[in-house]
Formats: sequence, structure tokens, C-alpha cells
Amino acid sequence: MKSHTAYLWMNTSKRYEIVNITDLVEKELAKSQIKEGLCLVNSMHITASVFINDNESGLHRDFLKWVEKLAPYDAHGYDHNLTGEDNGDAHLKRTIMGREVVIAVTSGRLDFGPWEQIFYGEFDGCRKKRVMVKIIGE
Repeated sequence: MKSHTAYLWMNTSKRYEIVNITDLVEKELAKSQIKEGLCLVNSMHITASVFINDNESGLHRDFLKWVEKLAPYDAHGYDHNLTGEDNGDAHLKRTIMGREVVIAVTSGRLDFGPWEQIFYGEFDGCRKKRVMVKIIGE
């Protein structure tokens, strides 16, 4: 069995943003030369998410509105923020949207269902963060 590990560096220009990272992950899969296996993609930061869904801008706006309703930004309204932080909402948003995805690798390709793509969800942006890509297989 072979493995390949890579780190994608993200730095969004907005506090909240959804970024399609499918092409970046596919490039790492090609580098790995793995034809059959699994690909793990996960955020290495507790205020960012990785998830799979449709690449549709209206849906992305809906996600951001939805998580904002569930965990609205409030610099002083979360116990976490009593430590001097202002990102208690971002921790909750990440939990809602998920930490990682695992995609089957079949014949050297990510084995997606129709319309599926991989996204990085940022909830406390404007600073450098990592996403790990770990591919294992034959």
C-alpha cells in the first residue's frame, strides 16, 4: 500500500467564504499515482470546514445564511469569547458543516456522485490555514 500526504494552504479574503478545492485535491491524487484507495481531506483548523456538495453559488450563499442563523456572529455573546477571542460562532459553524470528507479512489479518479465536489468552508478568515489531503491505496 502507498500513501501520499499534502497540505493545501488557504487564506480567504473574507471572514466567511466557501472555496471549491476539488481541482487542488485532484492534482494531489495525480501526484500520488494511486489508482484504487481512499482520499481523506480535512481542515486542520477548528474554525474551518471541509464538505462535499454541489458547486452552485446560490446554495453556497444559503449555507452561509443558514449557519449564521444557527450561530450568529457576536463578539461578546459566546462564553468562548470571554477569553479575548471573537470567533465562538466560527467554532460552532465548523461543527455544523463538518471537519472532513473521505472519497473513494477508483481507476485513479475521485469517485463522486453526480454534481459532488469538495469545498473548504471558512468561518474565521483572513489568515493562513491548512487543509490536509491524505491518499492511501494501491
